[in-house]
Amino acid sequence: MTQALARSEDRDGLPGKADGVSSQDGMRGAEKATSKPLNAFTIDVEEHFQVSAFEAAVPRSDWEGLGSRVEDNVSRLLDLLARHETTATFFTLGWVAERHPEMIRRIVGEGHELASHGYSHVRVNTQSAEAFREDVRKTKAILEDMSGVRVLGYRAASFSIGHSTPWALPILREEGHLYSSSTVPIAHDLYGDPDGQRFAYKPFPDDDFLEVPVTTLRLFGRNLPCGGGGFFRLLPYAYFRWGYGKIGRESGEPCIFYLHPWEIDPEQPRIAGAALKSRIRHYTNLGRTFNRLESLLRDFSWTSMARAFL
Repeated sequence: MTQALARSEDRDGLPGKADGVSSQDGMRGAEKATSKPLNAFTIDVEEHFQVSAFEAAVPRSDWEGLGSRVEDNVSRLLDLLARHETTATFFTLGWVAERHPEMIRRIVGEGHELASHGYSHVRVNTQSAEAFREDVRKTKAILEDMSGVRVLGYRAASFSIGHSTPWALPILREEGHLYSSSTVPIAHDLYGDPDGQRFAYKPFPDDDFLEVPVTTLRLFGRNLPCGGGGFFRLLPYAYFRWGYGKIGRESGEPCIFYLHPWEIDPEQPRIAGAALKSRIRHYTNLGRTFNRLESLLRDFSWTSMARAFL
């Protein structure tokens, strides 16, 4: 356990009050009693127009003029989680938090963990170390000042921490984060490291800081995606139900699922000028996601990253 975590530990053994920021174990113990292992349910809080695949079609200078849909979609997800007595981790953009303070207060008020997704969805591998540190520090301060809770976790835009950014994890540790979930060990045209570690590990021998990769399924000598996102919409739900069961039985490790609020929003405006591949990935099966989430929450037990891994 890190010194920072040890100093701020509450009675549940999870991070509590530190540096004038109120306790955030991320959850109020709302998870239903179960003998099933607890997996981590995570939500990357961003607008539908902020995804990396739309960068060429939607300049950041246009963001303010585009209609926001994130708060309504997050509200639906919060209602869904409440019905299933489940808590989650909300990796949130600082840009979004500044514009939706009531949404942030509701996330924390209902017992969920608030974590950082960076300020404005800039991929880490496109930044200098200095720019990344500034972004990390700025976003953490925004989220903590707005919510009154300590922010422990970080997830990079498009899982963009890897071999080309050896300075990124040390910076996250130095800036007070206790874990990152910024890698996916698969082969993908936008992100991923197929040779990366599949389960949570400590990148620093003298520290308990964790990197927690998104879940993959090992089959036929390859890592296959099984962590959610677009794959959750494109592949049959039975694949995920079977995959999470198999991973839990064989490894004993918690699985990590992620999605974006826009993935439950089939009515969102279509982005003009986006590439065909990006449109297919982004818009396919949006109308099916919500019902699949109902099944996922019913079939497995979920909690926040903090409870699952810290």
